[in-house]
Amino acid sequence: LLGWRNTPRRLLGFLTALICASISLLAPEAIGATAVASPAQGWVLAIYAIAALFWCLVMPFWLQKKWSLVGIGGLLVGAVVLIPTWLAMVQLRILGPAALLAIFAVVWMADIAAYFSGKAFGKHKLAPSISPGKTWEGAIGAGVGVIIYGLVIRQIFSLELLSWWLWVLVLIGLTTISIVGDLYESLLKRKAGVKDSSNVLPGHGGILDRIDSLTSTLPVVALFWLLVV
Repeated sequence: LLGWRNTPRRLLGFLTALICASISLLAPEAIGATAVASPAQGWVLAIYAIAALFWCLVMPFWLQKKWSLVGIGGLLVGAVVLIPTWLAMVQLRILGPAALLAIFAVVWMADIAAYFSGKAFGKHKLAPSISPGKTWEGAIGAGVGVIIYGLVIRQIFSLELLSWWLWVLVLIGLTTISIVGDLYESLLKRKAGVKDSSNVLPGHGGILDRIDSLTSTLPVVALFWLLVV
């Protein structure tokens, strides 16, 4: 994520992932992953709130200014991006595999709808200096696709917690945040001077291209779930 090429920093990333995986498997109650009313939810909620503020308030300026990641700042950003994503993915498993898959599908639908609508109608560049292929028409198409998908899911699972128009606003917000996450990953690759984030998935831009939007949307979904649901 941060373009770390030296061995000590790669080792730090590996150890962080190992610690997170160990906590998830051996002590899930410590991160509130076993029950909604867990005592751990207080600090977990704070982490989600920090992540939401980062993506909603800080990141738009970051994309505009194209700030670089250097030194300790890179470590902090990596923590703000990845740790809330890990927590959210582990916690949202409480809802069951089908619900977690449905949340993932919001991002997938946004990507698919943006691709096809951008190909068909794209004329106005969204962020040409960051990702020349993305257009405003593609972004609008992503929103329309997610709204249609979300309303279908609402009907199938009888999600009457919110009125339909509030539900639509939530879906538009998630679409916007997913696009921000996508643009941020594109900015990282541009700063690193690479086309693909890795060689693990040839032709798909690397691992980060598969999870970029999830890093921004999952913490926000988890925050919404804890506060509203």
